[in-house]
Amino acid sequence: MQPDPIRVEETLAWMKKSRKDLWRAESVLTLDPPDTEDCLFHCQQAVEKSLKAFLVWRDQSFRRTHDLVELIRQCLDLEPTLGDVMSGLGPLTRFAWEFRYPGESALPTVEMARGWTVRVRKMLEEVERTIPPVGSL
Repeated sequence: MQPDPIRVEETLAWMKKSRKDLWRAESVLTLDPPDTEDCLFHCQQAVEKSLKAFLVWRDQSFRRTHDLVELIRQCLDLEPTLGDVMSGLGPLTRFAWEFRYPGESALPTVEMARGWTVRVRKMLEEVERTIPPVGSL
């Protein structure tokens, strides 16, 4: 049986957005000086959107949220084999808002930002392996 074409289209749209956020996260680290705040915002967004792509592919509804812990839990209920790659990504949640407004937050280091981009890339690749139509992008 062929998958629903609307679900395929929506899943691919989420994954394209996710990949674009990862590209932005990596790109802003090449600036002089590197923009670590923006990098971490886009890392969070890339994870969030890939989790939502996974849930769409699995025909699961999700709450409108930036909470990665909640989304990860929902994904792991469906695909426990993603546990290792998703472990420890919850702290990225705060970057959905932490640097978006003026405040007292300490700037993240370049090393920290690079470490997150590596982890996020690995996670995206693992999620993509569970979504058959992603290979057509």
